[in-house]
Amino acid sequence: MTNVKEFSAHASVVNDLSFDLEGEYIGSCSDDRSVVINSLFTDEVMKFEYHRPMKAVALDPDYARKMSRRFITGGLAGSIHAVKWRASLVAWANDAGVKVYDTANDRRITFIERPRGCPHPELLVPHFVWQDDTVLVIGWGTSVKIASIRTNHHKATNGAYMQVPVLDMTQVDIVASFQTSYFISGLAPFGDSLVVLKELPLGIGNAQRPEVRVVTWTNDELSTDALPVHGFEHYKANDYSLAHAPFSGSSYAGGQWAAGDEPLYYIVSPKDVVIAKPRDTEDHIAWLLQHGCHEKALAVVESGQGRSELRDEVGSRYLDHLIVERKYGETASLCPKLLRGSASAWERWVFHFAHLRQLPVLVPYMPTENPRLRDTAYEVALVALATNPSFHKDLLSAVKSWLPVIYSALPVISAIEPQLNTSSMTDSLKEALAELYVIDGQYEKAYSLYADVAYEARSI
Repeated sequence: MTNVKEFSAHASVVNDLSFDLEGEYIGSCSDDRSVVINSLFTDEVMKFEYHRPMKAVALDPDYARKMSRRFITGGLAGSIHAVKWRASLVAWANDAGVKVYDTANDRRITFIERPRGCPHPELLVPHFVWQDDTVLVIGWGTSVKIASIRTNHHKATNGAYMQVPVLDMTQVDIVASFQTSYFISGLAPFGDSLVVLKELPLGIGNAQRPEVRVVTWTNDELSTDALPVHGFEHYKANDYSLAHAPFSGSSYAGGQWAAGDEPLYYIVSPKDVVIAKPRDTEDHIAWLLQHGCHEKALAVVESGQGRSELRDEVGSRYLDHLIVERKYGETASLCPKLLRGSASAWERWVFHFAHLRQLPVLVPYMPTENPRLRDTAYEVALVALATNPSFHKDLLSAVKSWLPVIYSALPVISAIEPQLNTSSMTDSLKEALAELYVIDGQYEKAYSLYADVAYEARSI
């Protein structure tokens, strides 16, 4: 990592950082009771002294473009634990909950209560992030709430926010909420989903590696990764933080970002900074397979993402998974879709089903052209049908519908003849054997069996 610029701005612990939207200024606050704002490209520095430690700071997103040079900060008086500024809306958290202020209308517009049972903010600070200009995501303890805020102002053509006469209170809706089984150590947007930094609650076993999870607004898990953090055994939830580089959520399409537009995430611990970015297609597929999401992995490759060889691998692993689950019928029905025109793949699965004594289930799906398999594959299939009375009708159907040139009748005849004059000799099996005699040129034997079948039919 290259050191781009360094500031010796504080004499004590730095509690928070904030950049403006243009990335030209950085604000910092500290237990040394000061807020310092540095220009990243000039020598401009502004320092503000207070009478208490400063715990949170947020620069106006338009700080570089406005002469007002506004920022918001908070300390122990009033217990301001976190603050975020997006467009005209400012959100901050104190001991009681999260408040949102509308700078365009110069008024506080909502209050979202701190979750019940949540540890005190000194033990577990709240985390929140603006998903866009009007959607605020709040993570506090084990609770996540997503608030949609409809403001009473609009943006003028020059980009400034214009105040509009307020007839009604600004409406705030909690559009989603869920509970987690872990403490939230950070939040960030991820397209239409969320990145959550997970840490186990206090007192639950030994400390574990923190995890980055991607979840939906209904807490459906899309991805999870344990982080390689040194010294994690000694850390608690407040020892971690999650930051993300600004990006346009609109660049997210079809599950992938355009090259160079991927969001970057920074997971900060006392000894490490871990940089995370979205998986590429193959990473995503590998994760889905690892977590048993074979159907979802198949959907990804079928959408045209990834190499063609990857489709074959995913298909094969999906079939293997179904076999382990003993879902033989479902496995067989998917073979035409997943094996397609690969004769070698078809033959491999024919013999695999035969080994499992489940080949009759696959026979209705076996191709006889495009691709055409080796004679042995069809012969093994017909013999499997012949040895079980439950499949004798299927055998007769296959013998009548399959072209005689794709297999040799003699091995099948040899498997059936020992059943003559036994209780397992059904009419369907006799007729199938007669058809096979015709194919093999044994017409007298065929005529005799046809006569038996006809006689038995008249006798019924």
